[in-house]
This record gives sequence, C-alpha cells and structure tokens, in this order.
Amino acid sequence: MDRFFDGVQAWTEKRLTRRKAKKLAAKKNRTFKSEALDWLDAILFAVVVVFLLNQFLFQFFVIPSPSMLDTLLVKDRVMVSKLTYGIELFPQGPKVLDSRTPDRDEIITFYNPEYESKGPFFNIFSQVLYMITFSLVNIDVDENGQMREKLLVKRTAGEAGDTFTFINGDAYIKAAGTGEFVKESEFRSSNGLSEAPHRTIEPATYTGYNAMGRINGLTMAGVSTSNLPKDLVNAYKAIDSSATFTDLYEYNKQTAIGQMIADPSDMEARSTFAKYATGVYVPEGHVLPLGDNRDNSQDGRYFGPVTADAVNGKVVFRIWPLGRLSSLLDK
Repeated sequence: MDRFFDGVQAWTEKRLTRRKAKKLAAKKNRTFKSEALDWLDAILFAVVVVFLLNQFLFQFFVIPSPSMLDTLLVKDRVMVSKLTYGIELFPQGPKVLDSRTPDRDEIITFYNPEYESKGPFFNIFSQVLYMITFSLVNIDVDENGQMREKLLVKRTAGEAGDTFTFINGDAYIKAAGTGEFVKESEFRSSNGLSEAPHRTIEPATYTGYNAMGRINGLTMAGVSTSNLPKDLVNAYKAIDSSATFTDLYEYNKQTAIGQMIADPSDMEARSTFAKYATGVYVPEGHVLPLGDNRDNSQDGRYFGPVTADAVNGKVVFRIWPLGRLSSLLDK
C-alpha cells in the first residue's frame, strides 16, 4: 500500500512540475503584441456581451429632463426592460416575438419623433457606445454640448381609440367607446390609475399668458400695438415677471386664435386652431405618451401619438441614486 501511495505522489508531483514549467515558458515567451492581442480580445468580448445584454434584455437610461417629475428626477438612472414590447433586431430595427402595444399608465422609452438624424452610421455607433458604457458616454450632443434626446421617457396616457384635448394645461380624455370628454384627473381616479401626473402652474397664470399668445397672433396678422384690445394689454402687463411659463401648447393655440380674430378668412390659422379644438386622436397600434410634469414636458401634445414599433422598452427599476433605489412598475 505504501508503494501505491508513493507512486501516486510521484506521478502528481511530476504532473504539477510539468504544468508549472509550461506556464513559466509561456510567460517567458510572451511579447507586447501577444499581451495587447489578449487585452483586445477580452475587451471585444466584453463589448459584445454588454451590447447583446443592452439590445435584447435590458438597457440603462439617464433621465435627461424634468418632464417626469416627481416620478423621475433629472439624472436618475433607470433600467429599461427590452423584452416587454418585443425584441429589436438592432437599434431602431424591426421587432420579433411579442411586439405588443404598451398598456395605459406604463412608463416607456421610445424614439423621439422630432430627433434629427446625423446618418445611420453615427446613429448606430453612438447608440452602441452609449449601451456598452452603461449610459456613461454619450457623443450625440448638439452644438452647445447638450445631449440630444434620441430616446424619450414618458407615461402611456392614451390608448387606441382615445381622444385627448388640452385646455389651459389640463388634459381631457374621451376614452375609446365613450361619448364625452372627462377631465383626465377624474378619469384616473375612477379607474384606479396612477395619480403621479400633476400640474405646477397656477390656473390664474394662464390669464396673462393667454393674453400674450393672442397679442402675438394679432401682431403677426398685422394689427398695430395701438389697436390691440385693452383687456388683453392689461392682462399681459399684469404678468409676474418672475414667473416661468412653459406651456407652449396653450400659447401656440392662443396665437392661432389671435390670428383668426385679426383675419377670420385666414384659413391656415383656422386650420391650426381646428387641430387644437378637435384634439389628439390615438389610432390603432399607437399610444399617446405624456410627461407626469404636465406643465413642462415636450410630449405627445406636440408630436402626436407614436407607433408601438417606436417604443424601445418599459422602465422597470430606478438604480441610481442609491437612496431612491426602487421599482417603477407601480408608479
């Protein structure tokens, strides 16, 4: 028995010694080129893995604007599920598998309809770089160095068949299958939906700013300042100079009204106003995305409904800052 164990020990020592010698020889023969190639191979492998994870499973996204306050703050980092609405074969490419339309109230990321492309090569390269650095590096910036918003994050407010109108910043919905408009806040309350969408501008603020919009329309139509209605001028002068007003939707609507008042035969102004009065209809296969911060959000009010194919993913989790780590599935 002793001879057996002695033999096993000798064989093991011989094998280990031979393996160690091979490693020493390989290390001795390594060159700068071989080391660089090994590092390049490891980096490329990591890049491919991260890209595949981001493209097909989940993606990290940095909140760029205050449009989703207070649900999401500027520079919050969130995790977006890429599986919920179907899988993109490549960035902005066709979807496969379950390509469903988002449900009402889900927080989604989608491709900005107003984004101006710099070309397919730049789009793909910037998107891949953004993905593989987990949203830390974004080269898609404007002339001022500000990040251009290729992807937007909003809440799905409208589904197919809904019609929305907006009056002084308040949304009114005529849901599919119903015959009248109701205030969205009431619709949300009666249907158990999130109450996160909110207003920050005082209703009285609209008196002065609506007057400013109408004055703008009147002057654009050629009305001289000396002939402007006094009630509009007085309302405009009463505006608090320290107040901020971000509801460009209502301002533009009032501008169209001012142009119609100045020239009722102005068919372009009448057509523009008709769009505001009729509201936004959501076709089949589309959703209407709106920001929770209704008074400061560039959303579906301006660019209209978006197709289900334009939806990039569903926001499921906030990962940064650590003090606000939380699920976003029920927000």
